[in-house]
Amino acid sequence: MAVRRLAEPHLQPESFAFTDANLAWAKQQIAKYPQGRQQSAVIPLLWRAQEQAGGWLPQKAIEHVAGVLGMANIRVLEVATFYTMFNLAPVGKFHVQMCGTTPCRLRGADALIDICSRRIGHQHEVTADGKFSWVEVECLGACVNAPMAQINVDYYEDLTPESFEKILDEMAAGRTPKPGPQVDRQMSAPIGGATTLKETT
Repeated sequence: MAVRRLAEPHLQPESFAFTDANLAWAKQQIAKYPQGRQQSAVIPLLWRAQEQAGGWLPQKAIEHVAGVLGMANIRVLEVATFYTMFNLAPVGKFHVQMCGTTPCRLRGADALIDICSRRIGHQHEVTADGKFSWVEVECLGACVNAPMAQINVDYYEDLTPESFEKILDEMAAGRTPKPGPQVDRQMSAPIGGATTLKETT
């Protein structure tokens, strides 16, 4: 894994604090853990901080979570830099996580990665209009529907270059494309429908 560093100082906000609603939510998460184990809530709190900050974790957000949990800043920084689900620099309104592991590569992810490079630019960079960013990631757990990508919180599966371009076009135009398989299948069921257990008794 490459070294993961915080964003440059000029990109960092001067402060961060949970909203009242998020702080109340954080306290509920902390209360789930036994006495003395409240620091175990660090991952959900970082996740909520990332959502509040617009999809990435500024240094001040990491320090705020440390304060809420009574942890040393470096302990929370260790967590934030270890897990790639935490973005350490600003991302676009639509952050594309493109799966680049073997099942997706075998089923055409290379062409989708080329589209990301052409339309969005280099990994970890945000387009000039602030709409898109992308990164290649390890397996996202939808191998049966390869190739696939996660865009923000939604999975887009069974992608082709054409369907992926259409999804990006829809998002760029302010519309919300339907997530899930982009072919005629339900979830991860066989394409074309069931082939067994079709008889009724």
